[in-house]
Amino acid sequence: MPPRTHFLRARISLNESQPTSSVSDINREREALDAYSNVVATVAEEVRPAVVNLSVAKKKGHGSGSGVLFAPDGFLLTNHHVVDQAEEVRVRLSDGRELEGRVIGADPWNDIAVVQAEAQDFPSARLGDSSALRVGQLVVAVGSPLGFESTVTAGIVSATGRAMRTATGYLLDNIIQTDAALNPGSSGGALCDSRGRVVGINTAIILPAQGLCFAIPVNVVKEILSQLMKHGRVVRAYLGLHGRTVPLPRYVLRMHGLEQEGGIEVVAVEEGSPAEYAGLRQGDVILSVCERVLRGMDDLQHQLGLLHPHQEVEVTVLREGEVLRRPLVPRERVG
Repeated sequence: MPPRTHFLRARISLNESQPTSSVSDINREREALDAYSNVVATVAEEVRPAVVNLSVAKKKGHGSGSGVLFAPDGFLLTNHHVVDQAEEVRVRLSDGRELEGRVIGADPWNDIAVVQAEAQDFPSARLGDSSALRVGQLVVAVGSPLGFESTVTAGIVSATGRAMRTATGYLLDNIIQTDAALNPGSSGGALCDSRGRVVGINTAIILPAQGLCFAIPVNVVKEILSQLMKHGRVVRAYLGLHGRTVPLPRYVLRMHGLEQEGGIEVVAVEEGSPAEYAGLRQGDVILSVCERVLRGMDDLQHQLGLLHPHQEVEVTVLREGEVLRRPLVPRERVG
């Protein structure tokens, strides 16, 4: 057993080797926290006036949500599910004014709607670029959760490119995941970057999970905004077929040098449809449209939103082991 003095020296030596927080370290931490707080506070000051509370009277019951003013003449963005089947929309601003609103257009496929408040000279938020988002980046959410207007929360971008299905069955793809706290009523609110630019429209939470919140990328919104303003809806292509996702046999992949693992088997072709005129048959497996690989039905639904009705496209199908290409002219989807 070592002498006691040796043990004490060893303990003293060990304690001396432990790092201690210096004054400079503490100051740096304070500066970082101050900078973080300043960013969040600055974004809140800029964006809160442009975020409104929506009160919606529906055929069955009543709903509420948030909206983001993007033009001084009262046009605002919100979620489709907030104003779906609305009979009356009331818009309450951060300054306490309450105005009548009307739905200009809505798209259930992307859960986006445009509402106009009946007044002029509104504060408006700037729309940013969601393609520039990085995982771990600071974001600030502004909305009216549970009726508490102009609520601000902050967090990070947890992930990008997520996909989730809504309660009505529509697939939302390429959405933003964040841990900035959202609650019922936050739907339709703004998700902003550190410069106060709107990069997403908050759309969903997963209950009872903590920190699993989602927003629609603002670039998706900008792609369909002009159609919502002009037509009140998004014009989508119609092919006139019914299909299902199926795996592709490995020997077929090797034979034709395909990298995709699945395709869309045509289950039925509607009479007089674009698919019938293109010569598609029951049992065909669709591999691609316009050279965009389709691995399943969700890919096809997304592609239909990108196609222009009445404009010819090329469809690649697998039929009895042979790869065929067929020209197809889609029509506009109704409903």
